[in-house]
Amino acid sequence: MASVILDFEKPIIELEEKLTLMKKMAEESKLDISGPIKELEAKILQLKKNTYQNLTRWQRVQLSRHPDRPYTLDYVYGLCTDFVELHGDRHIKDDKAIIGGFGTFEGQTVMFIGHQKGRDIKQRQYRNFGMPNPEGYRKALRLMKLAEKFNKPVVTFIDTPGAYPGIEAEERGQGEAIARNLFEMSTLRVPIICIVIGEGASGGALGIGVGDRVLMLENTWYSVISPESCSSILWRSWDYKEQAAEALRLTAKDMLELKLIDGIIKEPLGGAHQDPQGMLKNLRKVLKHQLAELKEIDTDTLVQQRIQKFTSMGVFATE
Repeated sequence: MASVILDFEKPIIELEEKLTLMKKMAEESKLDISGPIKELEAKILQLKKNTYQNLTRWQRVQLSRHPDRPYTLDYVYGLCTDFVELHGDRHIKDDKAIIGGFGTFEGQTVMFIGHQKGRDIKQRQYRNFGMPNPEGYRKALRLMKLAEKFNKPVVTFIDTPGAYPGIEAEERGQGEAIARNLFEMSTLRVPIICIVIGEGASGGALGIGVGDRVLMLENTWYSVISPESCSSILWRSWDYKEQAAEALRLTAKDMLELKLIDGIIKEPLGGAHQDPQGMLKNLRKVLKHQLAELKEIDTDTLVQQRIQKFTSMGVFATE
């Protein structure tokens, strides 16, 4: 059972607890109640389908933040067995909020880069809650340039509540570091695949989010601002975060409809944290297909298509 139970999951949990008691009763009393057990299992499955297929935007935001969801390193170590992490931006220090390195995926060397959160308080402090400083983005860019040098594709995993907003980060050039990444990624001469695996907040996400393919897991969000921050600006209170989430249209489905992403990767029923191996299997299949597809495009065409993809966003014509 998940360590955190969201409000909309409570009816499901109650039925699952009832099912556990029924199975225990059947085992202890030696009674045959297989019929009622099967009926309850079917009822739970149907309730799960109805619940998770009809989530509100705010509920998907909640799922994207679930502490049991797989993080970047979970996916990287699941996708390749020989991942070698590389450290430092060669200017200031090594930002633990962004990890990166080479690994072998399906027989080819890939540069994996992504935001990394922590599981407990100590890890979260160590990773700065997944909020990178400028040196994190400069490290990411250094690794992308290294991948370009050796003609290796780049895969980024996006999961951040935003770039670190501290004064010291601004003093070291937070905005410039993110802007530089946007500029350099747009013309990087190797395939780039960007995948939102959790939260995709503002420039903190965009700093490693320019790619030939931008994909989102089913229960993730991608927006210029979080629902809470939007609510605090518009209503001077966080109490309207649900309305803000609806207005922002920040889910994977919304992003696909707005043509801001290229595809959605399906999650297991209940979210990626309910079946990490199933999620990894889905991700592996999609990643393998996308890398093979991009490999067939010549470099000049790849770069031109990438530039066209992003410059055409938000463009419209009127008569």
